Amino acid sequence: MTQRPKGSLFVLCAPSGTGKSTLVRRLTAEFANIRFSVSWTTRAPRPGEVHGRDYVFAAKEDFLRKVEQGFFAEWAEVHGNCYGTPLEFTRELAQQGFDVLFDIDVQGARQLKASLPEACYVFLLPPSRAALEARLRGRGTDDEATIQKRLRNAGGELTAADMFDHWIVNDDIETAYDGLRAVYLAKKLSPASDPDLVSRLLAQWKEA
Repeated sequence: MTQRPKGSLFVLCAPSGTGKSTLVRRLTAEFANIRFSVSWTTRAPRPGEVHGRDYVFAAKEDFLRKVEQGFFAEWAEVHGNCYGTPLEFTRELAQQGFDVLFDIDVQGARQLKASLPEACYVFLLPPSRAALEARLRGRGTDDEATIQKRLRNAGGELTAADMFDHWIVNDDIETAYDGLRAVYLAKKLSPASDPDLVSRLLAQWKEA
């Protein structure tokens, strides 16, 4: 029986309001082998978000207890809230052959890059500061102080762009998705995605 190759890891980061959640939903809808890495967070759910699907929403005390137990592959505090990725959940999915997609912030990506250098790191960029501000205001979920804080943080996040393997500008959602889809397919077609493929094929010649 042919063993299923181990899954690949994809890390998608972007300043808040750049549209990465929309792209993640599209990619996971198109490719059945992708599993969305569901992060834990201490922030309150936004309208339409579902516990266990979009995030695991937890009290800060519970979250910090998990940090002490080594529960997270990475975690960070962003905009006053904590976010983290469960370590064992991620490992189990990859061992089962599923591709794991991380939707995390730059701090989390930096931690993952140190422990998971084989992952594919993608940075989603806004077309301009003005466009990002318009999107943040258009969401209608943040007050003025939060919007200004997110804009300041976005400038800092952009300085970390060099640590990513691919840059995608989300000026048009269709074009941005085409780029993300191309990155995913290219990663899956690389020898590193299934290093034992040729060996398995050659074994058939030996058996003939």
